[in-house]
Amino acid sequence: MSKLLDTVNEPADLCRLTPDQLDKLSTEIRQLIIETVSRNGGHLAPNLGVVELTLALHYVFNAPEDRLVWDVGHQCYVHKIVTGRRPQFASLRQLGGLSGFPNQNESPYDCFGTGHSSTSISAGLGMAVARDLSGGTRNVVAVIGDGALTGGMAYEALNHAGHLGKRLIVVLNDNERSIAKNVGAIAHYLSRLRTDPMYSRSKEECESLLRRIPAVGPRVLQWVERVKDSLKYLVVPGMLFEELGFTYLGPIDGHNIPAMINVFRQAQAVEGPVVVHVLTRKGKGYPPAENHPGKFHGIGPFDLKTGKTPPVSRVSYTEVFGKTIVRLARENDRILAITAAMTTGTGLAEFAREFPERFFDVGIAEQHAVTLAAGLAAEGYRPVVAIYSTFLQRAYDQVLHDVCLQKLPVVFALDRGGLVGEDGPTHQGLFDFSYLRSIPNMVIAVPRDENELQHLLKTAVEHKGPIAVRYPRGKGTGCALDQEYRVLPIGRAEVLRDGDDITLLAVGNMVSLALEAAGQLADRGINAGVINARWVKPLDEECICRHLSQTRRLITIEEHVVSGGFGSAVLEMLARRGLSDVRVRLIGIPDCFVEHGAPHLLRAKYGLTVDHVVEIAESEKRKRAKLKLATRSR
Repeated sequence: MSKLLDTVNEPADLCRLTPDQLDKLSTEIRQLIIETVSRNGGHLAPNLGVVELTLALHYVFNAPEDRLVWDVGHQCYVHKIVTGRRPQFASLRQLGGLSGFPNQNESPYDCFGTGHSSTSISAGLGMAVARDLSGGTRNVVAVIGDGALTGGMAYEALNHAGHLGKRLIVVLNDNERSIAKNVGAIAHYLSRLRTDPMYSRSKEECESLLRRIPAVGPRVLQWVERVKDSLKYLVVPGMLFEELGFTYLGPIDGHNIPAMINVFRQAQAVEGPVVVHVLTRKGKGYPPAENHPGKFHGIGPFDLKTGKTPPVSRVSYTEVFGKTIVRLARENDRILAITAAMTTGTGLAEFAREFPERFFDVGIAEQHAVTLAAGLAAEGYRPVVAIYSTFLQRAYDQVLHDVCLQKLPVVFALDRGGLVGEDGPTHQGLFDFSYLRSIPNMVIAVPRDENELQHLLKTAVEHKGPIAVRYPRGKGTGCALDQEYRVLPIGRAEVLRDGDDITLLAVGNMVSLALEAAGQLADRGINAGVINARWVKPLDEECICRHLSQTRRLITIEEHVVSGGFGSAVLEMLARRGLSDVRVRLIGIPDCFVEHGAPHLLRAKYGLTVDHVVEIAESEKRKRAKLKLATRSR
């Protein structure tokens, strides 16, 4: 039996469908998304929640001429399916396949690339200003979740948009969650809009009531105006947005397509900025995702019938971090934990349960998280800020000015350092060495395995200045975990293997790769030394130079961009010491943004493999032999 979905190849095809057919189409799209994500992994719950919303948007607006900007972008699967990419949808998040986020290189319907939160209103306002400067008439729609409204950038954009008064439609997709349950005053405000009967009265009813109040005499008139303002704040829905200069429409059932089509058409007719408040259910249509939307926000492959993921044989770095920080906090009541709406993702759920008064989820507000930590550290506490590597980029100024300039003892636990895989360029943690090591007073530690992570966290909370501990996504090496933690000397590397032909200097999860490469090189007659650098800043200069005095050949290996990274730091050190005769080869990510794909495939593509290290080492041996031969012939 043919499916309605087979007849939808572009948004215009939606306009030929009846409301009942659109509902049937919603069911078919949900099934396609569930089946695909169960195989490939991805953002399931956010996409299941916006099926009807996306169809209504494409029914009313004429994309790509009208601009649809998706905040974060992890809810764009439906958008991709109905904009001509259904035949490729099976390749979602696979190397060479469809991206899991909006991507301008993929389709003209993706008018703006996203991956981080709270940017859509700013981008949409820029497009609206550009439209007016060019004399255009297109609509600009920014879709933003209530979770993203916890990010300060969204309010900067709302403030500016209200000031400019440009024609801009902001669709507030309110599902009461970012990844976890939303926190903070804004979440409480939106909850009141959803549930308080007083807030459900229409603005027209309120204004009609206010117009009936007589204005008699100047003093009475002044009093009446105050009463009007008070009543307006009491009963008009969306007054926060109204005061910022927006017309507020809603709240609307985000799973009722005819209702949304109607309100979007109303929004089109408004001359200035509009907020359309839409209520949706995250994970709708798949009971496991509805019941556990946090777990199914972003998930790996799972069993379609049960919703269960395959068992993991080895503990993850994130789990080790979570357990370690809880143990350290039991011993030291000055240790606090801070996260930016990623309690489970960063491994802090147990900490939050055991130490609720010492745990702070600030919402999607990384800048605030870092400066909050700085304030706590200034008062003698030891805050641990757990943030994904790619998200700490958003708080660079706060790390530099508020923490490092004042040399405050803030610990940055950088999860997802290195290649994270299928989420693509917006989420790869490949820039943290570069953006952190240039800052004075910052110390950067990178564990070779999950056991070393424990000791480096112990070291970090004892350190009297800023320090970052950076570790990768996913399962660890499976090594034994020491039961007692110890403080490791800052700036001291670990020599794992001596060698007089070439030195392999590796950091983080590349250390095991270096050891394996050294084993293969030994079988080929090349004696390679292996050093676990452990510290990107400060480097163990004495250890490195001592080994180079023997080998004069060095390969640095890092899962990070080469530009400004660990290898660059080593080159700077060698130049400063005048060791110009040492031959150095850098293995890392080239000067590019890395696409989405399975991490092992990306490592193979970019040369982070044992075979590549062996190839380079053998090449250096051949060059050395030629050089000796040329020297003798003279």
